[in-house]
Amino acid sequence: MNRIVFIADFFANEVGGGGELNNQELTDILRQRGMHVLEVKSNLVTPLFISECSKETKFVVANFVMLSEKSKEIIQNDREYIIYEHDHKYIKTRNPANYKNFIAPVGHIINFDFYKNAKAVLCQSQFHADIVELNLKLNNIVSLGGNLWSEDSLETMLSMSNVDKKPTCAIMSSTNWHKNTSDAIKLCEVKQWEYDVIPPCNYIEFLLRLGESEKFVFLPKTPETLSRIAVEARMMGLTVITNNLVGATREDWFKFKGSDLIEIIRNKRKQIPDIVEEKLYE
Repeated sequence: MNRIVFIADFFANEVGGGGELNNQELTDILRQRGMHVLEVKSNLVTPLFISECSKETKFVVANFVMLSEKSKEIIQNDREYIIYEHDHKYIKTRNPANYKNFIAPVGHIINFDFYKNAKAVLCQSQFHADIVELNLKLNNIVSLGGNLWSEDSLETMLSMSNVDKKPTCAIMSSTNWHKNTSDAIKLCEVKQWEYDVIPPCNYIEFLLRLGESEKFVFLPKTPETLSRIAVEARMMGLTVITNNLVGATREDWFKFKGSDLIEIIRNKRKQIPDIVEEKLYE
């Protein structure tokens, strides 16, 4: 049985973020394919733990802020691994928007050898991959062109794609400055659009509330490697009003919506794990 150690700072049972939800689907699908996947928090990946893994064990490294420098060094020099990149952990600030044309000065690049020695650096969209490549200039960068959703979530969004919409603009309430809730509200007020600010709630409640509106307004201040919420809005048939910092909008499939887009995203449940396996075992 192929053995994979999947490393992340947090998992979906701790944090309900998009990256964690995506990772959960990926590990579930890999297990369904007969692989033995061990999920380990990055701060628990010690040199001793790595040494106890057989040489045949492959590593998938997602968010790794809490991975020690010593463990990174051992993995990059002595193990086969891929990086499943969710943002920009090769930049000190993790925010390429701080720099002209998203290119950080050499002195702000970190973890370079960790990225260089990976069998592949898997990115969420071509927009994401392009920014990583501009900064690292490596030839192992691959765009996944999407994310993973559970079948239950896709079915929920399919049902919401068919409901009559309210003439409102949905806005995500967020205390994260880079999600820029305030400017989304200002735009609606200037345009005199009725809007609905969705407060924090569980994931399914959020989808049901989002899916009631005709439009979704999202004006992030930093590059979104994909933006799951923008894709979710499109899958439920909403018009998305955003800026040029959302990776999903650069993908060819973003022009579709409703059931057509849901089918495309459903196919990612095969395509993305295929790429992961290919890069791990090539």
